[in-house]
Amino acid sequence: QSGKLLPKKDMVRLFISYQNVYVATVALGGNDSHTLKTFLEAEAFPGPSVVIAYSHCIAHGIAMNKGLEQQKRAVEAGVWPLLRFNPANIPLEKNPLTIDSSTPKIPFSEYARGEGRYRNLLNPGSGAEKEVYEKIQAQISDRWKYLKNLELFYRPIQKESSK
Repeated sequence: QSGKLLPKKDMVRLFISYQNVYVATVALGGNDSHTLKTFLEAEAFPGPSVVIAYSHCIAHGIAMNKGLEQQKRAVEAGVWPLLRFNPANIPLEKNPLTIDSSTPKIPFSEYARGEGRYRNLLNPGSGAEKEVYEKIQAQISDRWKYLKNLELFYRPIQKESSK
């Protein structure tokens, strides 16, 4: 078995930890209006802004004219969640974290089949494909649980109305 099976570095988590950096992820093929909204919001933020964009590449082993479709599959598989963390919402008692994509709709394996780079994770005929894909699927699920818990963590405490 070859390839890196560790989760990728979570740059979003790193930037959120600073609490004063606008950070977001976008994928033009995943949701073009979200991409535009994110760039406008990032520009308006009165501090550092980091927008991490999914950018397909010929090295992924996909036809470049299918790139936006593959970006959509990345979002649908939960490989690339669309989100925005806007610290300007904290003093307003609004949740600074907005997850703009839905929970994964397709399995990682369906997304991975569209890219040649994932074939490099496997030794042909080794029978390891299922194990590798299950491990990556578990990493995706863990990241989604983390994001959902973080969203709950930042949810403003609802003040009880006085009676």
